Amino acid sequence: MELTSFYPVIGTTRMHESHDFYTRLLGFETTFQADWYVSLRRPGDPGYELALLDHTHPTVPDGYRVPAQGLLLNFEVADVDAEWERLVTREGLDPVLALRSEDFGQRHFIVADPNGILIDVITPIAPSGEYSNQYVTT
Repeated sequence: MELTSFYPVIGTTRMHESHDFYTRLLGFETTFQADWYVSLRRPGDPGYELALLDHTHPTVPDGYRVPAQGLLLNFEVADVDAEWERLVTREGLDPVLALRSEDFGQRHFIVADPNGILIDVITPIAPSGEYSNQYVTT
């Protein structure tokens, strides 16, 4: 398979709130907008994509028309402490997991989008000795 694009599509009951969350707080821009589907792109190289879909739309096969759940999206950033300050302190997002450093090589915190999708904001850090041997070098 020759892949030309890959992006998650979040089935949502909260289209407007989700659109606002991803554009206003996470820097995505709208590339297509209908009442049932919104395509978003984060500018840059590479550009990152995400879409929002009304989970009841007939394009979703019968038996699968449920809102997304149990999804965790990782956003790696240059300065997780600055993002904590911006998103939690200034914007007032409620952290699901407070800012902390993990032995497995991440400094991160987790917030939830309007659908309950977890947003893990991460800056990689050096792992502890126990975990450093588990990383595969290429």
